[in-house]
Amino acid sequence: MASSHRSSPAPRGGRDGIYPKERDPSPHRCRPIRSLPDVCPKEPTGEGRGLCPSVVAEHDRWTVYSSKVNLPAALNDPRLAKRESDFFTKTWGLDFAETEVMPSFYLPNITREHFGPYLQEMAQRERIHERCKTICPNKDDVDAVSSITTNHDKSRAELEQVPKIFMKPEFALEDPATFNTVLPWSHFNSAGGKSSRDVASSKLLQEKLSHYLDVVEVSIARQISLRSEAFFHAMSSQHELQDRLQETQRAVAVLRGRTAAIDRVMCQGPLKALRTALTRNNCVKLHNKLKLMAAVHQTQPTVQLLLSTSEFVGALELISTTKEVLQQELQGIHSFRHLGSQLCELEKLIDKMMVEDFSMYARSDLSRSLQDEPQVLEKVHTPNAASQKERLECLVFGLLRQRKLDFLDIYSDEMILAAKAIVTQCVAESVLHIEEIDTEVVTKLADQMRVMTFPQWFELLKNVFESFLLYLQRIKATLCVIRNVVLEVLASNQKIRLLEEAGSGAAGQEDSPGPSALQGEAELAYLTHEGLFISDALNDAQQNQQAGVQDQSSVTGSRIQAAGCDSASGPTETSVSREQNFMSGENMMPTDLELNRVINNIQELLYSASDVSHDRCVKVLTARAKDGSLERLSSAEFVCLSQAVEAFVRDTEELCGRRSVSLRGALQSQANRFVHRFHEERKTKLSLLLDNERWKQAEVPAEFQDLVNSIADGRITLPERKIPGPEDRKPTEFLLVNGQKYAVVGTVLLLIRIFLEYCQCVNDIPSIATDMLTRLSDLLKHFNSRSCQLVLGAGALQVVGLKTITTKNLALASRCLQLVVHYIPVIRAHFETKLQPKQFSVLRHFDHITKDYNDHIAEISAKLVAIMDSLFEKVLSKYEVKAPMPSACFRNVCKQMAKMHEAISDLLPEEQTQMLFLRINASFKLHLKRQLARLGVVNDGGPQQGLVVVDVAFYTENMAALKSLERLDLNMVEIWEQKR
Repeated sequence: MASSHRSSPAPRGGRDGIYPKERDPSPHRCRPIRSLPDVCPKEPTGEGRGLCPSVVAEHDRWTVYSSKVNLPAALNDPRLAKRESDFFTKTWGLDFAETEVMPSFYLPNITREHFGPYLQEMAQRERIHERCKTICPNKDDVDAVSSITTNHDKSRAELEQVPKIFMKPEFALEDPATFNTVLPWSHFNSAGGKSSRDVASSKLLQEKLSHYLDVVEVSIARQISLRSEAFFHAMSSQHELQDRLQETQRAVAVLRGRTAAIDRVMCQGPLKALRTALTRNNCVKLHNKLKLMAAVHQTQPTVQLLLSTSEFVGALELISTTKEVLQQELQGIHSFRHLGSQLCELEKLIDKMMVEDFSMYARSDLSRSLQDEPQVLEKVHTPNAASQKERLECLVFGLLRQRKLDFLDIYSDEMILAAKAIVTQCVAESVLHIEEIDTEVVTKLADQMRVMTFPQWFELLKNVFESFLLYLQRIKATLCVIRNVVLEVLASNQKIRLLEEAGSGAAGQEDSPGPSALQGEAELAYLTHEGLFISDALNDAQQNQQAGVQDQSSVTGSRIQAAGCDSASGPTETSVSREQNFMSGENMMPTDLELNRVINNIQELLYSASDVSHDRCVKVLTARAKDGSLERLSSAEFVCLSQAVEAFVRDTEELCGRRSVSLRGALQSQANRFVHRFHEERKTKLSLLLDNERWKQAEVPAEFQDLVNSIADGRITLPERKIPGPEDRKPTEFLLVNGQKYAVVGTVLLLIRIFLEYCQCVNDIPSIATDMLTRLSDLLKHFNSRSCQLVLGAGALQVVGLKTITTKNLALASRCLQLVVHYIPVIRAHFETKLQPKQFSVLRHFDHITKDYNDHIAEISAKLVAIMDSLFEKVLSKYEVKAPMPSACFRNVCKQMAKMHEAISDLLPEEQTQMLFLRINASFKLHLKRQLARLGVVNDGGPQQGLVVVDVAFYTENMAALKSLERLDLNMVEIWEQKR
């Protein structure tokens, strides 16, 4: 055995352990080489000595350099089934015993540590070799198994002609039943005479049994023939071994005699070794080139085999490596002149196959049921693989390998078609369970959705939302697998770059040994008998560049063989080459920039899937809203619709990481229509209530009081309706708000409930807060303006038929407006929590409304004062200072003041009543002062002044007698003109 790569390779053994010598069949040889015959020729014959040179012949000069196989190698052949321990003693007697051989002083002590680097270097290659052997079995073995199977089937078919009774283990002719079955004598004449018919039957039976015997003998002969080679081989090997041992005995005797003459041939030996080494190097080059050609020749069948298992990456790598070899190593070979173009066409075909396979994968993955698991379709268990490798990963690796970076567009198209199919399927499934819809009459999906009731359509919409969520989850899982593959390729590219940089740095630091060092090493190898020749070392030193080319050629051949799953193994590949083979070549994979662009496109594709889902849902929404049915929904129904849409948008945003606006926009458009209808209904309802309002104090039901209390507790929502029971509370006269009593009309109670409905709607649909605030502002303005028209403008006289607008009506309207003003800040604070900071500018509407309401309240107060002012002007214009006292004029004034107080004291709070009567008193003092000036009564202490003082005292006493006006400072001194 050779101990390094520079030694002569051992001859390749046959299947029976025989080492034949390969000879040149041509008779003419320029440099005849005399060599020792092989120990065991392949086919022993009686003319073995004449066919090859023999060491026993005196004319054949043999040297130690002519040896091809040594005796220990033949004796220790591991391929022999049985090793003979008595090989020498049985021929030469028991005296020939093994003796201990003294160790050589020139041979080093070889341990397992010397083979450690070699074993470590070859471990990875051995694993690749074993995996390739498992994946691609030997063609000869397959043909042998096929031949044996065919022969076995044929033999079995022939044996089936023999009746089964002959094959039974219990077959015995001694048994009468068996005997009668085999020889049916009952068919012959039992009278003792032999007719011609019986003779014919006997002959027929005899021929049949003979045929059965022939079939069995033929089968036995076939079985023996199948194993005859082993029998004959064993016999021939025995005779051959005996002959060869005799020859070997004589050859060993001669060798022992000529060992002393080795020194004489040391001058001729090296020259012969140089010629042999040159021939050997040429043969090695030719052998490597032939192996490379054989590997290239198997490229197309191997590619077809790889394509049959969808191994696109392996097939493309094999094609790429083969094309590289054809251009560099096998350029100009006539038999391969068309292989390059064939490989190019095959590569184009693989591109089309990968694109079609990816398209079929995407279509089948997106069209299968959304409830199926797993989310990523079809995992393939690859033999001898450490983990599961998904079919999708194989396709993506192949597409990236060929720079088919537009495969995401294919997936996008299939994704859009699948989204359309989801809506169609959901509608079809829903219509299937609705008996009222005749699909033959109503054929369009939009018409079928409009025929459904809202609960049926809403259930359909929820099914669509659920299906699209599963659809997006599946797309995200698939894109995640694709993204992981791209990231793996990106990481591998970076690793290859680092390894190349490290390899180039290490190569620059290495120092090659000089010729003297190589020659010294060669001499040391020869002296220590490592199996090297001096010529090998010298040849390596002289042809260093040529050896590098050969090594590169061998590495290339091994790459082809490894890619083609061939059992042959070449020189060891470097770690960089293995990494490049794993990632399908150095320059074939996309660049880092392209891979990063693909990663961005994957994320954009996920966003696009979310947008497509929202767009299809918008189609469902607009198809239903075409006839305005969504605008006619109740608040609760629209709130349910809004919550379902918001939940779907929130789930898709969380799943895909993007806020799609199409569905929100469609919902907002429907919400605007809903808000418009919602507002118009309540505005119309409020107008009807105001037009029918008689402006009388209404009783406050307990539910409205509870409503107000819940607002005071911070719950700006509509409470659930309670079922009336026997213990319900009775209505009250006033509405208690934070301890204050409010006398209200029925319209204001309903107005409170209406603006709570607005607030509740904003709670349920935050997106319409701005629009709802504007509509609520319009509603409050409408209430203010319409109540002003009906009360201050006396419109209630014509609308309701009131006889007159009394002070009580005015005071009641003022108190109702004050109640609304009290709740405006509460409404403002509630809407402020629902708006974005940039939308706070719309809150100014509440400031304008508050000002309008306060102005209206002030106008009502001014109207009450004006009523008394006109009364004072009318009554005091007839006032005369004369007895009896108190005068009739002052009595009338006090009477009217008492009526005024009686009308408003229960409606307005005490502070407002006092302020109102202070204003009325100021008006009274003004008119009295004017009348006294007209009458010429002055503060001179005269009798007229006394009469006026009595009337004023009467007025003051009556005012003090009124409720809550006891401590009112009337300051009646101001009625007198000040003296100048």
